[in-house]
Amino acid sequence: MTLWTQLSNVDYRHGFVPVNGLRTRFVQAGSGEPIMMLHGTSGHLEAFVRNIVDLSSEFECHAVDMMGHGYTDGPDQDYRIPGYVEHVLGYMDARGISRAHFIGESLGGWVAGRLAADHPDRVRSLVLVAPGGTVANPPVMERIRTSTRAAVNSDDRDLTRRRLELLMHDTANVTDELVDVRHTIYHRPQFVAQIEHLLCLQTMENRLEDILSPEQMARISAPTRIVWGAENPFGDVPEAQRMHSLIPGSELAIYRECGHWPQHEHAECFNSEVRSFFAKVSVNA
Repeated sequence: MTLWTQLSNVDYRHGFVPVNGLRTRFVQAGSGEPIMMLHGTSGHLEAFVRNIVDLSSEFECHAVDMMGHGYTDGPDQDYRIPGYVEHVLGYMDARGISRAHFIGESLGGWVAGRLAADHPDRVRSLVLVAPGGTVANPPVMERIRTSTRAAVNSDDRDLTRRRLELLMHDTANVTDELVDVRHTIYHRPQFVAQIEHLLCLQTMENRLEDILSPEQMARISAPTRIVWGAENPFGDVPEAQRMHSLIPGSELAIYRECGHWPQHEHAECFNSEVRSFFAKVSVNA
């Protein structure tokens, strides 16, 4: 089944909205309590297509291309965590969302965690999926930087495929269509022109300034569930366990035979557990 045919039986809207002067792409589906879905570095909202259909049966899902990613405009400056947070809040304001559940994957988890620490009134709960931003690991940062630059600066589709395969334990999850989607995004003129702004958090100085600190994690008051792949190439399980110990009352789920995209590789289990988690939060609110 292809990415977009999965949505063929769902009443959804794919569109753009101006957010702080940036044309911002989104997919919205379902009704009920809103969920904000935030992807990872150099990613795009298609990271959640296996989740939108299921979760939209009970919730109003908003999958968003974050600032400078996918088909969303980016400013001519480095994309830093405070800027991502303001962009997400601006989207929520533009769409009339006062408070939401969040599913943040990788960079999206970093942004969602910072938003929850600084703006607790906007966050109903958090699902942090292989979240980044709690450590600065030079080999991992270099892998992200070099693999993304190579795929963006060359028309070789195999480089885009390899960049996506880094995310998966089972590379069969990297379909030809997913490669097509990302290859097209990677070669948009604006994306190419601003790739160094997008990769700025893979440099030590910027990352240490924006890192999700123990103090910030301790301030997260929203119910939080951390989901981690046991074979995550961008962070070992102890990184998830440390985050779990620092966020008060958080839950931790480790998915076996899973890389950096648990929401994609294990979508059925992920969706079921997220629905149960959000339902529990709503009952206890």
